[in-house]
Amino acid sequence: MFIELITNYMKVSNLKLFSIIFIGMLIFSGCGGGSNASRGTGWDINSKKGGFQYNTDFDDQETGPGLVFIEGGTFTKGQVQDDVMRDWNNSPSKQHVMSFYIDETEVTNMMYMEYLDWLEFVFPTNETRYRQIYEGALPDTLVWRNQLGYVEELTANYLRHPAYAEYPVVGVNWLQAVQYAEWRTDRVNEFILERESFVQKDVRYNEVGTNSTFNTQAYLKRPETTYGNKMDTLAGKNSEEKKGDSIVKVYAGVEKGILLPSYRLPTEAEWEYAALSLVGDREYNNYRGKKKYPWSGEYTRSSDRRTEGDQLANFKLGKGDYGGIAGWSDDGADITIQVKQYPPNDFGVFDMAGNVSEWVSDVYRPIVDDEASDFNYYRGNIYTKTLIGEDGKAQIVAADELVFDTLPNGKVLLKRLPGELEEIAIDENETFLRQNFSESDNRNFRDGDTESSRNFAAGKRDLDDSSKPETTQMYDAPTPPKIVDGIREYDKNSKRTTLITDEVRVYKGGSWKDRAYWLDPAQRRYLPQYIATDYIGFRCAMSRLGSKSQVKKTARHKRRG
Repeated sequence: MFIELITNYMKVSNLKLFSIIFIGMLIFSGCGGGSNASRGTGWDINSKKGGFQYNTDFDDQETGPGLVFIEGGTFTKGQVQDDVMRDWNNSPSKQHVMSFYIDETEVTNMMYMEYLDWLEFVFPTNETRYRQIYEGALPDTLVWRNQLGYVEELTANYLRHPAYAEYPVVGVNWLQAVQYAEWRTDRVNEFILERESFVQKDVRYNEVGTNSTFNTQAYLKRPETTYGNKMDTLAGKNSEEKKGDSIVKVYAGVEKGILLPSYRLPTEAEWEYAALSLVGDREYNNYRGKKKYPWSGEYTRSSDRRTEGDQLANFKLGKGDYGGIAGWSDDGADITIQVKQYPPNDFGVFDMAGNVSEWVSDVYRPIVDDEASDFNYYRGNIYTKTLIGEDGKAQIVAADELVFDTLPNGKVLLKRLPGELEEIAIDENETFLRQNFSESDNRNFRDGDTESSRNFAAGKRDLDDSSKPETTQMYDAPTPPKIVDGIREYDKNSKRTTLITDEVRVYKGGSWKDRAYWLDPAQRRYLPQYIATDYIGFRCAMSRLGSKSQVKKTARHKRRG
């Protein structure tokens, strides 16, 4: 009897095993050898015999280092509280923001020092032709000086001393912040390529040099030129693929879905949306009320039982009061403070009020033109295209063709790093008969163009001075200072009425030097893009590709019966 039971059990087990193997073979054969059938042609996708190759296993965009996911939605952008400054520059408008990612904290001194260290290693400062690359990226440490105050130690220590490692970097102008974001994009994607075995291990340490760098956009356009045309010799195990009887090179192109989109500065709408974090003030499909600060409530002190009375941000409490009374209920700082010292908002983002104000990408205008756009609003688009050479290929910036730009304050800044793509403005080939854009530079679109100028409104179509940007004809801004043959030239006209030009950028959020009024996420101010201060820092953002949400929505209430 026992032997019979054992025999029957083995028969059942074998039958189950055979069934599993048979089903697996059916699935395998139905997929054409592990590929998927196209709904368009019926052909196999990713067949080892050849044909169309595509990442059909893509699930969701990877969250880049340091980032927090922000699910997009509709909100009221602009001033919804009192306007004691009477600026009238931020009237409420209903806007929709696409989902995106934003840095959990402001970029810190240590994060920025990593950038400087890389530049110094790749472009040695002992070579004169490369020295200005490093110097152009250095923060202006002299922003700490005060004519009637002693803070001289900060000029030498704030950026580099370990005591300030996790403090937000300051002294960085808007242009430097943009270049940091571009550099960060390349370093993150360079790491991903190594992790996914498209390049050999530790290439980013061993093969990088002045004429051997990695740039994401150049890799996507001309991958073979990466690392100074050494990409094919540095290929990893996933960079080759068998098609039929041949071995072909495989690169991590856009269709692979491996590389991340660009790190960049957030738009003003994105920053304000992330700061408000209305997700924590929502009931069903409506917002419960107005939020004055990134946290709930109308006050700057915590109402939580465990931290009741504590300040929720680092700001100027009053005249001569930057931190409160020593040892008592102060905000814990007199200048900036380490990131993550205060609770995050409902999106999980820290320091969206206080500590330092932050650059955003927008060009400043007094009016947000919601009549022209209420979707992912942004002013500052300059459309370019990749320069194509006589060989029909995208052109790469060579190491011996560095182009620098001298800013109005005399600071020299590199326009493009070696190894990047050569970019030029779009022309009539891209704009002919288009309805959605008509020119490359759209910074003064519907505001500052000839039709909205003072002269045009007065019946004078001709500009007073064709050498000036169109924007100056509307806002009567001074001609930006410049250096000609080593001589600094200034606009000495005493009748100018504004500082608004196409080179002024918005910065958001209150800082350690600001009163509580400026902690409101709706507040907006501006400075020329080449100016740095001791109270403006920045954080990066990244666009979200694909679905609006990271999780599938479910019904919150199901109807009974």
